[in-house]
Amino acid sequence: MTGTAAGTLGPAAHALLAKEQAKVTNWPGYIGWSVGLVIVIGLVYWLMRQGWNWRRTLQSGIPPLPAVPAGAGRTILETSGRYHGTTTAGDWLDRVVAHGLGTRSRADLTLGEDGLLVRRPGDVDFWIPAEHLKGARTDSAIAGKVVPSGLLVVTWTLPQPSAGGTSTETELESGFRADHPDEHTAWVEAIAQLATRTKTKTEEAAQ
Repeated sequence: MTGTAAGTLGPAAHALLAKEQAKVTNWPGYIGWSVGLVIVIGLVYWLMRQGWNWRRTLQSGIPPLPAVPAGAGRTILETSGRYHGTTTAGDWLDRVVAHGLGTRSRADLTLGEDGLLVRRPGDVDFWIPAEHLKGARTDSAIAGKVVPSGLLVVTWTLPQPSAGGTSTETELESGFRADHPDEHTAWVEAIAQLATRTKTKTEEAAQ
């Protein structure tokens, strides 16, 4: 703006111009606000990590997962998608973080005659033997994550040896979302059939 033009501005215009210039040059205020935001984000992250570690400590009694085999036996179904987490059965908010089960990731699922093999590129693979499968269902939430398009939730058990030669079981639920969710129904049916067949064979062998 030229000096002549500036001289024609009224008191109100001068006040507005000075206010705008103060906003532009208020670098200490912007820097202070930015530093405060960084501190808040860092605090939230630290609290999340503390909560995660606290949960891992509480779950230290969960027994190790079964060793991951090279394959799942004769293949029944295969799919790719995302792993959304594992919880204790019946409590979709009680996330299990022990043994790497707490991390959401990509996942390749293979259901075979021997069980369910979960391959997670860049993360921990895990294996659910057929005799540990209890069933499956479709749902919309697990481990604090709501997925309106739907999830495949697999129910399974993790045996824990105890004194006297007996064993107890921790019942878990793991949630997956296939890249093509319309496959979920077929998976629910196939897992139910495999679990029933395996249970029948086990009972017959025990007789």
